[in-house]
Amino acid sequence: MEAVIVVDMLVDFVHGKLAAARAAALIDPLARLLGAARAAAKPVIYVGDAHLPHDFELRLWGEHAMRGSDGARVIPELTPHKDDYLFEKRSYSAFFETGLDSLLRSRSVDTLVLTGLHTHICVRHTAADAFFRGYRIVVPTDCVTAFAEAEHESGLEYLHRIYGAELTTGRDLADRWSRRI
Repeated sequence: MEAVIVVDMLVDFVHGKLAAARAAALIDPLARLLGAARAAAKPVIYVGDAHLPHDFELRLWGEHAMRGSDGARVIPELTPHKDDYLFEKRSYSAFFETGLDSLLRSRSVDTLVLTGLHTHICVRHTAADAFFRGYRIVVPTDCVTAFAEAEHESGLEYLHRIYGAELTTGRDLADRWSRRI
């Protein structure tokens, strides 16, 4: 069973304090992929930063996506549906101290479709923790990005080479899922 993980598609990362100009290009392909996932009864799981004032990551990136702030909310264009799951994280990995692994195992998920921001940071660290836990990894290349093209491309290459991630597109995944319904 596949689940879609949406990493850090938050106001501060798309429109706010740590906005990546390239992030807006993910919205339409990601919205289509999420619609296809829901139609195919695939779990959709949002995991986003929700920092506390003394989190170590803030020393490097400054204050962003603070727990309870507007900046820590999923962007309105990708508002979670009532059956979707939401987890807060305080480090790069969607697995670190979030309870994500327990949910995935309870749903018999064995394959993660990783989407969101940033290919070379939070998506990469989430992929590492997924790989270490035995999950298969799929990355739709049009549903992830980074601050710069070079970071995005090197991130994709790393995910494929080191974790065996299948690189595909959101459209190809949606087509695959629609054939199985």
